[in-house]
Amino acid sequence: MSGAHNIYAPLNGKLTKLENVPDPTFSQKLMGEGIAIDPVDGKVVSPINGEIVLIPDTKHAVGLKSESGAEILIHIGLETVALNGEGFEVHVNQGDKVKAGQTLITFDLEFIKKNAASSITPIIVTNGSDFEVTSITDDKKAVAGETIVYKVAEKKKDQPSASPRQEANQKNKPQYSDEAKEIVAAVGGEENIDVATHCVTRLRFALMDEDKVDHEKLDNLGLVKGSFSSNGQFQVIIGQGTVDKVYQAMVNETGISEATKDEVKAAGAKHNQNALQRGIKTLADIFIPILPAIVTAGLLLGINNILVNPVFSDESIIEMYPSVAGIADMINIIASTAFTFLPALIGWSAAKRFGGSPLLGIVLGLILVHPALTPAGEFAQLQAQGEAPTWNFFGLQIDQLGYQGQVLPVLVAAWVLAKIEVWLRKRVHDSLHLLVVAPVALLATGLLAFIIIGPVTFTVGTWITDGIVWIFDAVPLLGGLIYGALYAPLVITGMHHTFLAVDLQLIGSTGSTFLWPIVALSNIAQGSAVFAIMLAARDEKLKGLAGTSGISAYLGVTEPAMFGVNLRYRFPFYAAIVGTGIAGAFITLQNVQASSIGIGGIPAPLSISNSMMAFLIGMLIVIVVPFIITFIIAKRKFRND
Repeated sequence: MSGAHNIYAPLNGKLTKLENVPDPTFSQKLMGEGIAIDPVDGKVVSPINGEIVLIPDTKHAVGLKSESGAEILIHIGLETVALNGEGFEVHVNQGDKVKAGQTLITFDLEFIKKNAASSITPIIVTNGSDFEVTSITDDKKAVAGETIVYKVAEKKKDQPSASPRQEANQKNKPQYSDEAKEIVAAVGGEENIDVATHCVTRLRFALMDEDKVDHEKLDNLGLVKGSFSSNGQFQVIIGQGTVDKVYQAMVNETGISEATKDEVKAAGAKHNQNALQRGIKTLADIFIPILPAIVTAGLLLGINNILVNPVFSDESIIEMYPSVAGIADMINIIASTAFTFLPALIGWSAAKRFGGSPLLGIVLGLILVHPALTPAGEFAQLQAQGEAPTWNFFGLQIDQLGYQGQVLPVLVAAWVLAKIEVWLRKRVHDSLHLLVVAPVALLATGLLAFIIIGPVTFTVGTWITDGIVWIFDAVPLLGGLIYGALYAPLVITGMHHTFLAVDLQLIGSTGSTFLWPIVALSNIAQGSAVFAIMLAARDEKLKGLAGTSGISAYLGVTEPAMFGVNLRYRFPFYAAIVGTGIAGAFITLQNVQASSIGIGGIPAPLSISNSMMAFLIGMLIVIVVPFIITFIIAKRKFRND
């Protein structure tokens, strides 16, 4: 090897081995050897004296070539290609000569942490066949432009030169045409490829059937450095500077047309996920963006529950210390706002997810919780008295029903709003958009929400709850199992709110309720599953989110844990359902009853009126079973990823 030269840290942050990067392309060193940095600020500087050889349109990476020929790739964050350049600003151009320490890219670190898989940034040598990485640092902290992260040295190798005839044949062919055809054949041929695109290092395919991929043939291709499937996309790792040429050759030499990354993502989900997976993913896509509001509200509601419920004695804290009642009331208002106006938050995110205007989604959600509308609980009482308010709509009596805390009505309504809006945008002249598209879409959707969507979705929820109550009466064991298993899915749709009236009715007529103890166990189960994710995860952002969500779930508010973590990975959600089903069946057989509706989490025993020991055993089940199932699967999954 020729003399080694230094590669300096391009960012300030925490150094970590490449094996710890939660992306198989980097952790398995399919692209090359190197190191990774978890940045503490949003500035990337040049690690070498050299030339800029790659600046992708998405701005999420930069490729450099040193004066000795070593090719360095700095990939800012993971799955940041999906951000399409948002949050990044490039300060150099392809072909520029740069000096070590010169600013290359600045980026919004908080935006990356919030919207990408991870902010961790690999710095790798991509032409490892020509250069060797040595002396990788053991330091824990990197200072941009100062810390030497590793050295690179050119390998000595003797290779026979190509004959003049071979060189002539190569010149007559488009570059990488043969390799592109071989890759297409290995992934199942053109007929198995729906759409394809590429990022800085990989070809990304949405395949009709991934079982048709010839992995052995693909791995034996010299140009291919590895392959794997993730999130419905089959990814073939080529390398920076080469992947775009291979992709272009593939487009030119085959019948495959160019596609965007969003098109490949959508097609991959369609072909490689079943209806349930797509549904859960859609819910996760809608709820993850509103997670900060839900997490904050959940934690504050947990604090409020401790203040207003008897936790430490027979009296609550505000009863023992009336001076803090005002503080508790203010905390409750701050905390409950996000849940009171939850349809507005969901409307914003759902409209955006379905391709409509987020602003119109907010307005639609606020319409469904307008103060002039009667909340569902009060409406039922007024209806029983024959005094429920209605509108006369061309002879039809339309209920003036509010949907506070409901999820399903605004989800369906936002989907309808987005479809109407998109349809109008395609047909209305640009100059008339402001006057026609938004007013017509909102008016049509609002009327449909009051007349059809709201009543139908609310009725669907009522049917489901009535069916479960009937099962409890007929077969208690089966009732406990089913209610325990279905309660968390009901929370997703907001239908769980309908059981509050049932609990209150049971307490009023019999002095206790058999439903609420299962609710408390479901909350604990979701918290146990998310705590397992916290311990198994490698990503610090995920650990922090799981930890705060777990505390919230243990204090009785599960939405942050469910929508932020468990539904995102699916298997923790299923593990919690299994644990709750088992525990629900057990405590129902033991006739566990609650005298009141208390804190649906760890403090739940304070509300149990009989069979306390059986309920504590049920708590043990929902702590242990979901945790063990989730932890075992998570360790394997995160290790493989």
